[in-house]
Amino acid sequence: MLEELRIRDLGVITEATLPLGPGLSVVTGETGAGKTMVVTAVGLLLGARSDAGAVRSGAKSATAEAVLKLDAGHPAVARAIDAGAEAEEFDGGAELILARRLGADGRSRAFLGGRAAPVGVLAEIGESLVVVHGQSDQIRLKSATAQREALDKFAGESVAGPLTAYQELYSRWKSSQAELDSLRSAARDRLREAESLEAALAEIDEVDPQAGEDELLKAEAVKLANVEELRIAASTAHQALIAEDFAESGDATTLVDSAKRTLEHVAEHDAELGSAAARLAEVCFLLNDIATELASYQAGLDSEGPERLAEIEDRRAALAKLVRKYAPTIDEVLEWAETARVRYDELQDDSSRIEALDAEVVRAEAELKKQSAAIGKIRAKAAKELSTRVSAELKALAMADATLVINLEPAGQLGPHGADEISFLLRPHSGAPARPLGKGASGGELSRVMLAIEVVLAAVDPVPTFVFDEVDAGVGGRAAVEIGRRLAMLARHVQVLVVTHLPQVAAFADQHITVTKTSVRGADGGTATGFTSSDVRLLDGQERVRELARMLAGQEDSESAQAHAQELLDDAKLLPQRA
Repeated sequence: MLEELRIRDLGVITEATLPLGPGLSVVTGETGAGKTMVVTAVGLLLGARSDAGAVRSGAKSATAEAVLKLDAGHPAVARAIDAGAEAEEFDGGAELILARRLGADGRSRAFLGGRAAPVGVLAEIGESLVVVHGQSDQIRLKSATAQREALDKFAGESVAGPLTAYQELYSRWKSSQAELDSLRSAARDRLREAESLEAALAEIDEVDPQAGEDELLKAEAVKLANVEELRIAASTAHQALIAEDFAESGDATTLVDSAKRTLEHVAEHDAELGSAAARLAEVCFLLNDIATELASYQAGLDSEGPERLAEIEDRRAALAKLVRKYAPTIDEVLEWAETARVRYDELQDDSSRIEALDAEVVRAEAELKKQSAAIGKIRAKAAKELSTRVSAELKALAMADATLVINLEPAGQLGPHGADEISFLLRPHSGAPARPLGKGASGGELSRVMLAIEVVLAAVDPVPTFVFDEVDAGVGGRAAVEIGRRLAMLARHVQVLVVTHLPQVAAFADQHITVTKTSVRGADGGTATGFTSSDVRLLDGQERVRELARMLAGQEDSESAQAHAQELLDDAKLLPQRA
């Protein structure tokens, strides 16, 4: 709730602090004293458009500041902290400060929790905390969305459960419908994609590449391209190991064997030479193995002629074509093909998926229509009751023939909240057409309509603070008493701040604030060079009696006026109990 409101250099108010509390607070004062600046200040704190003309004459800027006390878990506190604000915690609650500075040059700055913030953030936070009903303000329930939400909250659990089930099914229905539409609209593209994948996979399957095959063929091609050089090298090495022409120089195998035999003859005389002879025997075996391998290698070269090289080059060309079209290497081509087969299978399954989705969408739509019809019946019943209650309130608010009409019309299509178009209309008197709220009614009448609605909704849809400006315009007598009583009823559930000129309304206040105007003449004795300022005070006891007497008869010192004022206060203590 609003705990305190501070105003400086706004309109005729030089500086004022309004200590507010729970229940009903009223602001009274002479015409032109600056009562409406209280509502203007609250509007600025809620993100209203700034007007440099509201800055007090001669001042550089005007400031409005509010101290809010909220539950620590209130969404507004979390949003403020997200915006960088500081919220002071106390006894399970939190204190949040909103401020707005308006320059005489028209520039405006907003502050939240001691930090600069966009004006839009103030509006976002204030929307869930304070509702202002002024002569020219936008009303809270003007939009169709807000009216539907208000009706559903009034209906309570009777509509909440069915609506939750409906919304869950609606979400699944929309998801299935979106997938179905996507499949159908993209059918041609998907067909082209399937044909392209089919051709690509057929080409890859025809070549039938193997993992690592490109590198193996490359190595073999290099070998065959140098076959003559390799044959000479192998032959030369083989001759060096085992000579076939019995040359006098001897081959490596013969020389090593000769050395081994020589050492073996004397090995019994020296163990070291015996060890050397044994190692030379191992070398003989190794040289013979190498010689055998070289002979086999040379024979293989003779069998792999130009025909094999031509085969390899043809195969490499086929693999290179796949690499150019699908991936940098044959291994990656195989990976691409594996992924493409999965995608191809998905595309082939489109027809069965479309059939399944189509059936699912039809079933869900039929069930949604059934559920939306049931929700519509619940809403119609709640609308009738809400209309009756609000219309009864209007009769007590000097609008005896006025009726709140709540229309429910088929929307023509299913929506996320059902298939109902909900509109709140006002019929000012019998025989007159019902018109949308905000049209065809004066500011005072509209304020009373909104008061009646808020009184009925307060128990199920409470906003922490309500501000009413001139809700009692154009009424008096018994109707004024009823307005005061209903404001007091509303204040049982929420905090209410009212700017009023009626003593019958002010008598119901829990806190009575008065705005008094002081005019100071200039040095020339005129008003052109002087100034006007207002003072704001919280009244108690006898001060309230004197203010009510002034409002009743313009004679705050009159004993009879004061007696009448005291009678109003005494009656106000009892009247709310009769509601």
